[in-house]
Formats: sequence, C-alpha cells, structure tokens
Amino acid sequence: MVKRYYGGVISATQAVANSTTASGFFNTSQQMQAKQAGNWPLNFTPTVEYLVVAGGGGGANFFSGGGGAGGYRAGTANVTSGTPYTLTIGAGGVGITGGSFPGTTGNNGSNSSGFGITSTGGGGGGQTYTSGLAGGSGGGGGGGGGGSGGAGTAGQGNAGGNGRNAPGDAGGGGGGGAGAAGSSATSLNGGVGGIGIQSSITGTNTYYAGGGGGYTESGSGTMGVGGLGGGGNAATPVGNSGTVNTGGGGGGGGGSGGSGGSGIVVIRYPSTYDAASSTTGSPTITTAGGYRVYKWTSSGSITF
Repeated sequence: MVKRYYGGVISATQAVANSTTASGFFNTSQQMQAKQAGNWPLNFTPTVEYLVVAGGGGGANFFSGGGGAGGYRAGTANVTSGTPYTLTIGAGGVGITGGSFPGTTGNNGSNSSGFGITSTGGGGGGQTYTSGLAGGSGGGGGGGGGGSGGAGTAGQGNAGGNGRNAPGDAGGGGGGGAGAAGSSATSLNGGVGGIGIQSSITGTNTYYAGGGGGYTESGSGTMGVGGLGGGGNAATPVGNSGTVNTGGGGGGGGGSGGSGGSGIVVIRYPSTYDAASSTTGSPTITTAGGYRVYKWTSSGSITF
C-alpha cells in the first residue's frame, strides 16, 4: 500500500504505523517512525561538523624565529535551510625577503571564518632582536637578542619558543603549533616548530596547524624543523614555506623567511541528508565514511 506525505509518496510497509489521519496523510508520530526506519526523505541537516584553520605566520630573517601556525578550531554548528553561509580562507603571512641586518619581523597570517567561527592567523616570527608576534599560535622569538615567543590564542593554538642569545650561537625559537608550543632555541640549534593537531574530518587522518622551525647562526648546529601539520623548516638562505591549506607556519631563514601556509575550511554531515542546494568557491565535494564532505581551499559559500 502506498500512502501520501506532503511533497510526494512513500511506502508505508516498512514504517510501523497504526493508522493515518482521516485525510490519508501521515501524522507526526508516523513520520518519525518512517524516518527512523530509513523510509522518509531527510531533506535538511540541522547540524554540521566543521574544521576552520587560519593562515600560518611568516618566518623572519637573519637570526629568526619560525612563524606560528594559524588558529585551529573544530566542533559542531547549527545551520538553517535556505541561509547562505560565507566561508573565508585566510592567506599565510608573507615571509620576509632580503633586507639588511638585523632584519624584519615576520608577517601574521590572515583569519579564516565560517558559521560564526573565526580562527586567528598565526603570529610572525621574530627577527634578530625582537620577540615573535601573537596569533592563533605565536611566532618564535628572534635569536640575537633572546626574544621571547609570541602568545597563542586560547582554544586555538600555543605560544612560540624563545630565541637564544650567545656569541656565535644565536638561534630563533620555533613557532607554536595547534597541538604544542614551539621549542626554544638551544646551544647550536634552532627551535623546533610545535606539532599540529590531527583531524579525520575529510575521511583521511591529516595534521593541520604546525609551527615553523627557527633559524640558527651556528654553522655546526641544526636548523629547526617545522612541526607536523605543514610547518616549514628553517633554512639558509631562504626558510621553507608552510604547506598550503594546512595553516602551517613559515620557517626562519638567514636571508629570507618562509611564508606561512594558507588556511582551510572543511565541513561534513551524514550522507543520509541531501546535498547542499548550492555552493561557491569550488569546494571539493566527496562522500566518505557515511558523510558528505565539503572542503574549501579558497573563499566561498554554502546554502543547505
């Protein structure tokens, strides 16, 4: 027997229902039973899981600190049918290029946002005599003056490591990561970037928001490596940039710092619900593990 609901027809054979209303339409209780049995259209999802990562901070130059990772935020958000949601992808902070001693402090990354959530751009690394900048995660402190690491934002990231000031052995601190603070420079060695946080929201376990490594003056020492999650390694003459769309911080450099990696926004919800009615910004759309997954690497929007 086929019975009606508003907007179409549905088989009543698999939904446990004692009767319909006099008009022949399912009542509210019968609709709920049909949904639970998987025999009712699920036209709209009221809740989505999100990942919002900001752009990483850029590395400085000379005895430089690594850039801090972009802010990392993950959780759930309620959404409304027919309402367009704007999604902004933050750019990484541009690494400092060339210039004269003592160099220039790195640039902060830009914020990412969506669904009322804002993640703060990573802090730029400190130059020879300056501290790292505050951000989602803080930039590492410069080495020549023993600069301190920049502060991270609570709930988004961690502080950068401190620089070291010693004759012939000055090193920059590592940029902070979403999962841990950057390490301070030690004798001969630049600081290591803080590790990021692993997420499986796309269906693949991936680290995001690692801090950039700090530079060392010592020719016999070790350059700081970037943290898991796209953090760039320190290098000479040019630090490595953070990985795009991870929010990784840029590595410190002897002559030029690496740029921070751009951010990303990802959402998912159960695939039993319909696809979004429209999107902009060319998101990558997949179905994985029973979820519809939307991933933006450039700014756009979505309407459910």
